[in-house]
Amino acid sequence: MVAVRSLLKNVFMKLILSRKGFDSSAGGCPSPVFPDRSFYTLPIPDSRSRITYSDIHHEGLNVGKLVADLTGDRRGGARKAHLDPDLIACAYPRETGWRPCLGQTGAAQGHLRKQQVGVGDLFLFFGLFRDVEKQGRRWQFVKQARPFHGVWGWLQIGEVYHIDELSESDLQWARYHPHFHGQPDGGNTLYVASDTLQFEGRPTGLPGAGVCERLEDRFRLTAPDAASTTQWRLPGCFYPDSADTAMSFHGNLARWSRDGDDCTLRSASRGQEFVLDTIEYPGVVSWLREIL
Repeated sequence: MVAVRSLLKNVFMKLILSRKGFDSSAGGCPSPVFPDRSFYTLPIPDSRSRITYSDIHHEGLNVGKLVADLTGDRRGGARKAHLDPDLIACAYPRETGWRPCLGQTGAAQGHLRKQQVGVGDLFLFFGLFRDVEKQGRRWQFVKQARPFHGVWGWLQIGEVYHIDELSESDLQWARYHPHFHGQPDGGNTLYVASDTLQFEGRPTGLPGAGVCERLEDRFRLTAPDAASTTQWRLPGCFYPDSADTAMSFHGNLARWSRDGDDCTLRSASRGQEFVLDTIEYPGVVSWLREIL
C-alpha cells in the first residue's frame, strides 16, 4: 500500500478553504438549511459514480427525494452522486474500517500539490446554502431567503494516498468512493482524516473530520446584506500582510478591505481550494478553535 504519512505538525498547519457541494454550476441550486438551522450539503452530480442520490440518507431523509424536491427534477433520486467529501458515517452503507475522506484530482489537486498540502493540514469545507421550508410533502426554498456561503465541515489530513498506485487489495473500505471509478489519472489523490483534530499538536476533543450541527452565524462567510454571495466578511486575522502571503487565489490586495475588527473579501468565483499558511497568520488558528 502506498501512502504518505508523517506526524501531525507540531505548531503550524495550512488551512484549505475548500468549496464543496451544490451550487449554480454543479447541481443547479444551493444546499438546504432546514427551519431548525440544521442542514445537508448536497453532493454534486457525477455520472461515473456508483452511488445514486436515493442511496444516501440524512437524519431520516432520503437525499434522492430532497434533490428531486429542490431541483424540480422528478428523476433526481435516480441520478448519480459524487459523495465527496464523505464525512458522515451513517449516510451510506460502510465496509469495516471506513474513515472520512476526500478525493481530489485535476487542476485542484495540482494546486494542492503546488501549495505542499499534506498530513496535518486542515480542510475547512464551505458551500452555497439557502433556507428551505416544508410545503405539504415537498421541500422548497423560502422565497425571500437569499443564498449565502457558509462553513459546513472539516477534515484534518491523517494520510494521503495516490489512488493509481494502490493495489486492488488496498483500502477495500474505500472502493465505493467515486475517485476509484474514473479513468487512470496520476494526480488522483485520496485524503483520509486523522483520528483526532489537533491544533498546535494539542488534541481538541473533536474527531479528525466532521460536520457542523447547525449553520449558525459564526459559520457564515457571506457578509450580511451583501449583494453577492462572494462578498465575504472574515475576522481581521485573515487580512493579508502582503500579496505573497495572502490566501491563494486572493493575492490581489484590491480584493481586501478593513472593516473594523473584521475584513471584507471579494472571494474568487473560480477555484475549489484556497490555501493559507497559518505560520503567517497565527490568529486564524485561534479563530478555528472558536468556531469548531
